[in-house]
Amino acid sequence: MNLITAAASSGVQVDEGSFIVIVSAAAVAALAVTFLGPRVAIPVVVLELLFGIVIGPQVLDIATPDPFIQFFANLGLGMLFFFAGYEIDFQRIRGKSLNLALAGWVLSLALAYGIGGALAWAGVVLSLLYTGSAMATTAIGTLMPIITDAGEMRTRFGTYLLGAGAIGEFGPILLLTLVLTASTAKNTEVLIAFVVLAVLAAVAAVRIVPRLWGKAPGNPESSSQLAVRLSVVMIFVLVFFASGLGLELLLGGFAAGMIVRLAVRGREVAVLDSKLVGIGYGFLIPFFFIYSGMNFDLDALISSTEGLLKLPLFVALFLIVRGVPALLLYRGVLELRDRFALAFYSATQLPLVVAITTVAVEAGKMKSSTSAALVGAAILSTLFFPLIAMHLRSGRVEGDIDESVEDELISEGFIEAPASA
Repeated sequence: MNLITAAASSGVQVDEGSFIVIVSAAAVAALAVTFLGPRVAIPVVVLELLFGIVIGPQVLDIATPDPFIQFFANLGLGMLFFFAGYEIDFQRIRGKSLNLALAGWVLSLALAYGIGGALAWAGVVLSLLYTGSAMATTAIGTLMPIITDAGEMRTRFGTYLLGAGAIGEFGPILLLTLVLTASTAKNTEVLIAFVVLAVLAAVAAVRIVPRLWGKAPGNPESSSQLAVRLSVVMIFVLVFFASGLGLELLLGGFAAGMIVRLAVRGREVAVLDSKLVGIGYGFLIPFFFIYSGMNFDLDALISSTEGLLKLPLFVALFLIVRGVPALLLYRGVLELRDRFALAFYSATQLPLVVAITTVAVEAGKMKSSTSAALVGAAILSTLFFPLIAMHLRSGRVEGDIDESVEDELISEGFIEAPASA
């Protein structure tokens, strides 16, 4: 009995046609990105969102975002933020990179809430809290394939970029949990309980995983797939407890990612990466973005002048909120051209904007037109800002190689040694 048939027989309403259309849309998005190649460098998540809009109820109406699809979308959301946590390499970004990233995000938050307050006072938005929080995010995790292909993972610039991206994702996730879900997380004891659970899980993982690794079959491709199974268990356990405590499930996924990174660092990490990426980006995460596109309120965006004017406004505000700190705070470590590149990369936003606007609309704290404009602006930022940043960094990557970082990446199997070596 297959999954769809089993779900249908258990009483869950399943639209098999919608499921097939969504899976096909995800495949077509990946195929399009492959054919476009690195010169165009469109993040696949942009196409997934756009395809979701096209196949959804407001355009072609050939797929329905039913509860069965929503279940997979929720799994995809948890997996997406698992990677946001998993990709944070604290050992690499420690020191000046981390300090600048923290200062930059605090400045971004001040700018975002100041601008959000002005917009709320003018009646443009309903809540400075939700709108400001959405503007203070970043999406470096989404851009990792592009950044890696551009060779930035080996550079000094890449270290500062990873720091800005890590804090730009971790800060809003924590904020979303602490502030935006205050109605469900009744008091600080709930968050403390989750933090204690996460710390215990981290300690156990760091102590136990190396022992299991030593006893596991030498072939990482063996059918036991121990590392992958342990990672999946960690994701689901922490997501389950986060949801059960009234916290956002993305906090559980994020914590699981950081814990798995700490536990497996230096032990066939590159091999584990490929397997987790296959599960996440190959299957579950596309459901989240396509589902989000299917629920995108296109009518609210294009049916009013207000909605259309908000779109370019938010694109500009993303660049101001996340770009100004990059230009101001990194003067002592990066040249002007590189600071502009960092500004455009940092101002790229998408996953957290989708998550925050979804929570805001459900809570009655954001208009549909504002939500649609924010998500639309995030799509445009993800489509164009990385291209501008790559152009600014063109010809500068090879001269910015950090040899210590390159040696570490080679030793862990993330990149190949230069041919001359």
